[in-house]
Amino acid sequence: MSSIMTNTAAMTALKSLQATTRNIEMVQSRISTGYSVAEASDNAAYWSIATTMRSDNNALSTVQDALGLGSAKVDVAYTAMNSAIEVTGEIKEKLVAAREPGVDRTKIQSEIKELQNQLTAIAESASFSGENWLSVDTGAADYSATKNIVSSFTRANDGTVSVSTIAIDITATELVNASGDTGILDTTTTTTGAGTATISVLTLDITAANVDDDDIDDMISWVDSAFQDMTTSASSLGAAKSRIDMQQQFVSSLMDAVERGVGQLVDADMSEESTRLQALQVQQQLGVQALSIANSNAQTILSLFQ
Repeated sequence: MSSIMTNTAAMTALKSLQATTRNIEMVQSRISTGYSVAEASDNAAYWSIATTMRSDNNALSTVQDALGLGSAKVDVAYTAMNSAIEVTGEIKEKLVAAREPGVDRTKIQSEIKELQNQLTAIAESASFSGENWLSVDTGAADYSATKNIVSSFTRANDGTVSVSTIAIDITATELVNASGDTGILDTTTTTTGAGTATISVLTLDITAANVDDDDIDDMISWVDSAFQDMTTSASSLGAAKSRIDMQQQFVSSLMDAVERGVGQLVDADMSEESTRLQALQVQQQLGVQALSIANSNAQTILSLFQ
């Protein structure tokens, strides 16, 4: 039936054209944003997962910064400890030289004194971001023997999150302590020779009254003991530095993996979208022609009355 009141063909063609136009707009949005899921309305499940994982990746980025800061602190402590080891080795050499008959012990003590001053300077300057792990004050209100470095951010299966840390015990790296003689360099011992005295690596004096070869032997043994303790501490710091570096690499790889995973969920395939856009543009052109043909039917009806 031909009708001038209801053009069924035009209505159908119009609906088809409108659907094609909506699809074109959707594809154009994907191409312009680069996402197939840019909003929750595109795919609520994928959008939720992607949003959560992006947030977790931002947290991992903060973890990476914390690891960098922790690595710097350990590196400063390790570098200073190495320097202190070298100076302590020189003090031991001077003490051995003082055992030689006929040497001027006053001159040797002058050299030892400068080396002791250098040890103090090394310990006090080993500070980074307001923290010094070599020169400490155990009596301070904010003192903590354990330093924690944020190392990871984890989301469990039930959605709960947690932060893990790498703990470093700085009692092993303590060279001097402002609140007591408990550091490697300021811990005291007593010599057993004629010049019996209470000494530490920082206070030993071979020119003190009645110091004999036995006293100097005690000093050499004490300095060597401190040397060994410092070597052990440096080894511990080196191991901590290595672990932090490995964790940094892992976190970086993990962030890349998460980003790839999110991309698989929400990124648009540009090759596919480009092909789809071309097909839809052809459909749009055909739809316009179909609508034009449907609208021309009314003209055909008009010719019947001529």
